[in-house]
Amino acid sequence: MLAGQVYNPGQDEELVTELTACKAKCLRYNQLPSGAEKKELLKEILGQSGENCHIEPNFWCDYGWNIKVGDNFYANHNLTVLDAGGVTFGDNSVIGAGSVVVKDVPANSVAAGNPCRVIREITEADKNSDLNWKK
Repeated sequence: MLAGQVYNPGQDEELVTELTACKAKCLRYNQLPSGAEKKELLKEILGQSGENCHIEPNFWCDYGWNIKVGDNFYANHNLTVLDAGGVTFGDNSVIGAGSVVVKDVPANSVAAGNPCRVIREITEADKNSDLNWKK
């Protein structure tokens, strides 16, 4: 599946077990209030996560272990990641709400749409604006 080949997860007992376990964790994550337990569960779901990672509910993914996010990652409500596809988001990228991302998004870019496409690069003015939450 990670090589882009056709696969049927229903015919692989290990994948079915992993898929079922991940869906149960996502359901639990979506039902928990904010707090330490929710943060720990998200780290358990994701393959790799940096500091200050937050995903608003509802969040769904297939396996979780194939998802890697860096520091200061935030996703708004209703994020769905079909992580058998292996799409990559570059550092400092911003993805617009409702986007369907089907190919890699380069670093330092704003992308949106269905299918998602790069709209523009993130500029130095963007990085230095009052909206920059890293300050």
